[in-house]
Amino acid sequence: MESVQEWFFDWYPVFGVVFMAMLLLVFLRLMRTTVGSTKPETVKASKGRPVAWEEVQGVDAAKDELMDVAEWLREPERFKALGAQAPRGVLLYGPPGTGKTMLARAVAAQAGVDFFAASGSSFVEMFVGRGAARIRRLFKEARKSGRAVIFIDELDAVGGHRSGGGDGGTSEREQALNQLLVELDGFEKENGTVIVIAASNNVDKLDKALLRPGRFDRQVLVAPPSAAGREAILRAHAVGKPLAADLDLTDVARKTTGMTGAQLANALNEAAIIAGRAGKHQIHREEVDEALLRQSVGSQQARRLSLKERRIVAYHEAGHALCRKLLGLDPPEILSIVPRGPALGFVGHSPQEDSYLKSRDELVDEVVTLLGGRAAEEEVFGESYSGAVDDLARVHLVCKQMVGEFGMGVALDHDGPPPIAMPTGDYAVSDSTRRDVDLAAMTLAREAYRRSRALLTANRECLDDLAEQALTRETLTREELDEIFSRHTLRGLVDQKGSGPALVAMSRLRHP
Repeated sequence: MESVQEWFFDWYPVFGVVFMAMLLLVFLRLMRTTVGSTKPETVKASKGRPVAWEEVQGVDAAKDELMDVAEWLREPERFKALGAQAPRGVLLYGPPGTGKTMLARAVAAQAGVDFFAASGSSFVEMFVGRGAARIRRLFKEARKSGRAVIFIDELDAVGGHRSGGGDGGTSEREQALNQLLVELDGFEKENGTVIVIAASNNVDKLDKALLRPGRFDRQVLVAPPSAAGREAILRAHAVGKPLAADLDLTDVARKTTGMTGAQLANALNEAAIIAGRAGKHQIHREEVDEALLRQSVGSQQARRLSLKERRIVAYHEAGHALCRKLLGLDPPEILSIVPRGPALGFVGHSPQEDSYLKSRDELVDEVVTLLGGRAAEEEVFGESYSGAVDDLARVHLVCKQMVGEFGMGVALDHDGPPPIAMPTGDYAVSDSTRRDVDLAAMTLAREAYRRSRALLTANRECLDDLAEQALTRETLTREELDEIFSRHTLRGLVDQKGSGPALVAMSRLRHP
């Protein structure tokens, strides 16, 4: 035993040296697995299935701005003869799912050049310098191919504002960003043979050095499509899908304001799955409506509500629908008390046309409608319930935006809305200003609730009818809602200065 101990202590220094050498070898091995081990995705325009220019639908304005980039790559001599210089970088920005990646691939296919793609997050590694090396390799390979498009997705992952911090992650990202800036500046010798197209959902977070002229010279907004664009996208994705005669894609496009191309494609695919599950051979309007509801609200839930809870939900949703009808907003398309996702019930509505501006009165009417559910609860049951939490959060958001961003709040001296915006997130805003914003937002919400309660009190018979029909049928369509409204003489509010709100009978609505 003593000999073993003596042997161990004699060889202990040797074991320590061997262990440290093994650790050093492992570390060197990790460092040697550099950028080259993961080559950026390369898609040749002549191989695989390229994205045809005609396949990109619903973003005509962006396509127009990118067409000259494709033409430059295809025929650079025509532009050089006029003394023109190619843009070094094109930044595509907009919400997720609008088709930024598809546009970049279409540019490369239209120009007939190679396409190199990488994600901004792939340039940010644990070891400082690896991301910069990846960027060098990406640009080196693109230059070797002659004419090419380099596409960097999620640019904000590597191109965010530089903080100047000293931690490893920040230093690595900043080194990668600096290398990207150097590569963009080095494009002068290529003279337009390689063009960088980048995509970002948060352009406000990008470093200003990236956006100056000479780097990303052109910035193209890829916005959600218009009604005509949505219809074109739906028709493109409907190819190969058997549609029933009752499915009108023009009507679907009208009802899907604000949806992106990816959402529309997913809705049609979901509708096909629903139809297949039901054993149908065509996609009907019913399946598309269900797919859209799943996207916006959620799938049906197997919750069992008590009779009292069902009555509360029925009156809550009836209050929303009735206020919307009385205020002349986009008419309700559906009222349901069937639980979906986190919602116990919902009222769906479809804009009659795309709208990009809202007046102060329209925003106030939206707040009145949002508070219609809470007002109905207190009108009928004499107390409020916790189901209005989402409505109240949206009321808070709209009222704060009206005061803090749109300059549409109620002044504290009651002389009218202040003609300035008071952003609450600005560090220069004083605490007293923030209190003024909160007070003005609460004043807007109180006035909206007062109007909502008065509307429902004046139309109590219609409110009761809506709730009872919802309890009986669970889901009311637009035609059924219009039939209920036509049975009652609806009364709206007319503001009379100095005398408070007055009731006025609206013309009886007739079912067409």
